[in-house]
Amino acid sequence: MVTPTIGISESGRVTAARSDSGCLRYRLDVIAANPVDVVQSAGGWLYDRVMAGWEVRVLLPESCDARALRILGVGVVDAASEFLATALSSTSQTLAVSAQAFTVDARLRDKVLESLDKRVTEVALWGDEWPLGVNRGLTQAQHLLSGAARRFKGAALAAAGSPCGSVGFTETLLCGASSSHSDSELIRLT
Repeated sequence: MVTPTIGISESGRVTAARSDSGCLRYRLDVIAANPVDVVQSAGGWLYDRVMAGWEVRVLLPESCDARALRILGVGVVDAASEFLATALSSTSQTLAVSAQAFTVDARLRDKVLESLDKRVTEVALWGDEWPLGVNRGLTQAQHLLSGAARRFKGAALAAAGSPCGSVGFTETLLCGASSSHSDSELIRLT
C-alpha cells in the first residue's frame, strides 16, 4: 500500500511527493560522503524502506561509484544535481545524514539542526565524529534487518569492494524524537 505524502511549507503551500509513477509515497532523503559508508551503516534499513514502498534517494559526491546503492534499490543523485537544494527545502518524512557529510556543508548542518528542533521530520544520523552538542537529545535506535536486507546488503558491500564477512542482524543509528516516530520501525534503545 502506498501512503499519501503531503508537505506544507512555511508559506502554507501544500505539496505532495510523487514518484515517477505518479503515486504518492513516503520519502527518505540520505546525504553521505561515500557509498561504502552508507551501505555499511544503513544499507539494510534503506533496502527495507525501499521494499516497503518508500522513495529513497541518496546524494553522493560526483565521483562516487553508486553501484552498491543501486543493488539496494536506492535512487542515487550526484552533487551536481539540484538534489541538495531540494533536500534542504524538502518536506520528506525522514532525513538521514552521515557525520562526514554533516561536517562538510553548513546548509546541511542548518537543515539537520532545524529538523531536530522542529521534530516534524524523522532524523537519522550515523558515524562517530559529531561536533559537540549535535547528538544532545538524540537516542540510539536499531533497525532489525529482514533476511532479504541482509542478503542485499552483503551483495552491495561486495560490489563496493568492502570486506563484509557476515552481515549483522541490526543497524544502529542516532535518531531525533520526531512527532511521527511512532510510525517508525526504528527501535529506540533508551
